[in-house]
Order: sequence, then structure tokens, then C-alpha cells
Amino acid sequence: MAGMRAIAFAAALILSMGFAGCSPRSYVIGKVADAVSSGGESFAAEDDPELVRESAPFALKAMESLLAGKPDHRGLLLSLSKGFTRYAVAFVWQDAAEASDPALSEAGKERARRLYLRAREYGLRGLSIGLPGFREAIAADPGKATAAATTGDVPLLFWTGVSWSLAIASAQADPEMLADLPRCEALMRRALALQEDFDGGAIHEYFIAFEGGRPEAMGGSPERARRHFERAMALSGGKKVSPLVTLAETVSVRAQERKEFLELLDRALAFDARRKAPEYRLANLVAQRRARWLKGRVDELFLE
Repeated sequence: MAGMRAIAFAAALILSMGFAGCSPRSYVIGKVADAVSSGGESFAAEDDPELVRESAPFALKAMESLLAGKPDHRGLLLSLSKGFTRYAVAFVWQDAAEASDPALSEAGKERARRLYLRAREYGLRGLSIGLPGFREAIAADPGKATAAATTGDVPLLFWTGVSWSLAIASAQADPEMLADLPRCEALMRRALALQEDFDGGAIHEYFIAFEGGRPEAMGGSPERARRHFERAMALSGGKKVSPLVTLAETVSVRAQERKEFLELLDRALAFDARRKAPEYRLANLVAQRRARWLKGRVDELFLE
């Protein structure tokens, strides 16, 4: 929890400097922002998802307070884009999906959508700092805009693309949002071309859903999704269970392969997430929660 302690210290320090001169305050905020945004994955090895659920909102709001003093701090913008996306996926959206009350479920999904859009905004701001005019450029010509990105931009390309895609998926009745999908694809394809092994194959995992979640008439391809699955598993060294869950939820369901669906989820659930691969511990526990939920819905998802 070192990251949480650093953020708490930062918030207290900034408050204590409320009456200090602008120049020293700005200097200290900049140093703290550097420390917080480069502090690594403080939650990644956590074995208690509920602790993270309760802690994450404070951490995110503290980083937003830091950002107010350093609005062009690229590291903070990345951390906020990533943090809001992960929090919304792991907790807000999943809680809404599992809710038995339709009104609560809909309200939760709408909240998750707003958080995805907030994450996307931070990502676009970060990309625009390193690539001036990026926001306007990607609206006009996504391929040309992303061609200017370099390897150092990959984390922002990834988290902007993921948050934007999730916002679109959560607002399927909005045709204006759907029109943004080519922009997401351009972000992710450039990231893949620049750094295939980013975060243990995370970009390939995105493309499992991107290719496998769409019908072939809309450009999807279960074959390409399976190839991305194999690369994601290879690049993670089998330490991440989320590709198994993603393949089951997209390709297996669309193909109505009930047996494969259950086998993939059982593989994910059989992984000892608390003892193995500590660098992915929290992510694996979150993925296993979704696997259990999906397995409980098997009769809804398959006709036979």
C-alpha cells in the first residue's frame, strides 16, 4: 500500500501549503506528482479486492487534486486514465451487471459509462501534451494522428483506447458513440505495432474482444480473435487468466460453444491467483469474479 501512503502524504502536504507562495507550492506539487505517478502498481499484488474497492476512490480524487496544480503532468493523466478505467471495470460495471434490481443495474452501468468517459478525457489530454493537436487530429484522420505516436506513448494509447471502447460498449444505443469505434481501433493498432508485449499481452487481449465480440458482417473474426488469444497467453507466460475469460465471453458465446466456454472458465478458476503471479494477483482475482458470474449464467447464454 505504499502508493496509498504517498498519495495521502501528498494531499496533506498540499493542504498544509495552502497559504504558501505559488512558486514553492508548484515545485512541491510537481515533485509529489512525479513520485505518485511513477510509483508503480501499488495495488497489483493486493489479495483483497474489497480493500482496493474502498481505497481507490480516495486515491483517484487525491490525484485529481494534484492534477489541478499541475494540469499538464503527463504521468498523472496516465495514472488517472488507467485508474478510473480499472475501477469502473472491476467494481462499478461488475456490480451493476450482477445487480438483481433492474433500476440499480441500469444506474450502475450509467455511472460506469461516465467513469469510462472521464478516463478517456484524461487519456486524450495526456496524448495531446506529447502530440500537440492530437485531439483534433484523431477526430479528422485517426490513422494519420496515431502514426505520429512513439513507443513512449503506448500506455496512453492503450488506456485511452480501452476506456473509449468501454464507453462505446456501455452506450450501444448511441449511434454517435458507435461512430468513434474506428478511432479506438486506430489507437490500439498503433499501440500493438509499437509494443506488442505491453503489459503481458494486454493489447492482444483487447483484440480478442474486438475481433470476437463483433459479427463477421461487421468486420469481426473468431479466427483472428483466437490468434490474439494465443499471443496474449504466450506473452503473459500463462500468468494472466483474463484472456481465458475474454475468449469465453466473446468467441465461445457467439459460436454457442458451451463446452469450450465452461472449459475456459474452469481453467481460469483453477489458477491459484493468491499464490501465483503476484504481479497480476488483483487482476486475476477480478477476472475470476467475472468467470464465476459468467459460469452462473451459462443457461442464459446458451440455447442448449
